Amino acid sequence: MTSWRDSLVQARGRFAPGVGNGLRWWRRSLLAWLPVRWQWALGWSRSRLLLARDGEQLIVQRDTAGELQPVLQLPWPQSPADLEPVLDARVRGLPRYWVLPAPAVLRRSLRLPAAAAPRLRDVVGFEIDRQTPFEPGQVHYDVREGDTLPDGQLQVELVVIPRPALEQWLQQSGSWAGQLAGVDADDGSGQPLGVNLLPVGQRFVARDPMRRWNLLLGAAAVVLLALAGNQLLLNRERAADQLHEQVNAAARDARAVAAEREHLQRLVDGAAFLEEKRTAQASTLEVWNELTRLLPDGTYLEKLSVEGRTLQLIGLSREASQLVPLLQASPLWTKVNLTGVLQADGGAGGRDRFTLTAELQPLPGAAPAAPAAAPASEVANGNAADTP
Repeated sequence: MTSWRDSLVQARGRFAPGVGNGLRWWRRSLLAWLPVRWQWALGWSRSRLLLARDGEQLIVQRDTAGELQPVLQLPWPQSPADLEPVLDARVRGLPRYWVLPAPAVLRRSLRLPAAAAPRLRDVVGFEIDRQTPFEPGQVHYDVREGDTLPDGQLQVELVVIPRPALEQWLQQSGSWAGQLAGVDADDGSGQPLGVNLLPVGQRFVARDPMRRWNLLLGAAAVVLLALAGNQLLLNRERAADQLHEQVNAAARDARAVAAEREHLQRLVDGAAFLEEKRTAQASTLEVWNELTRLLPDGTYLEKLSVEGRTLQLIGLSREASQLVPLLQASPLWTKVNLTGVLQADGGAGGRDRFTLTAELQPLPGAAPAAPAAAPASEVANGNAADTP
């Protein structure tokens, strides 16, 4: 448990300065877009009330983003209770800083590497004994940040005040010591340095009377924002569900249309295939007519078959040896051949049994037919009793 807590403390010490600096830079960048008057009017400025003694006068000024605005002048001595009634209500709630004269502090300019920016105060604390005649425990100090030099180094200023001098001043200030949020110093030209030399334990922190209300309003805003975000998410989910249902319905309709279209395409393709097959070569009737015209008298067919582009004839004829040249003259087929040998029928007619094959030709002007997966066969059987 101790090691875990130590790790958490180390992580917080490592990342907290960077996060804090980033937020401060972001806030300063946003406020830089607004004029100082608008920052003060809108209540977004980091203003403070500066108090300084000039002879027998108490000078009160308002410091807003480095611009000084005179508030009033009162005769010295004055107590914090005497100052309250004469201040405006808005100015009355600003943190109060006492501005010491320039000779009361010691200033030294330093150049530090950019890596020292996250722990600038700690780094400058090691330079006190080398830059001033005091030890770190003998002074109260603060760091005034300057601009970044072209070589990347940081231009800073060390401001110190001896502890006895500050304690003596606090004793002499009386009731003011417990009402101050900080102690600043003059730069010699009437402008404050922008440092705080007052120890942290002695700084007065004014309670904001609206802090509790602001926290409640902030919590309410967060709750309402969460509810609004949740409602928005529910609305988006409901809209997404409706859109999903519409998409599913459209997808179902599209699938049905696609199925009908595919079925229709298959029918069209089948009809086109049949039409192509029908017109690719002569029909059986045309083959019959052509054979009737070419076969000589005394020739009988027992079988006529068409398988794909192959025509087969089986029959009896007195002129079987002359059938090949006779049938070769037809434009409907080619490659007429006798299959096997001629066999005498043995009857009184002197006929020979023959088997002929031929390859059907495409009709003139018809596209060549695509090869079929399973060629259909057309068979016509006859008997020798009839003459074609």
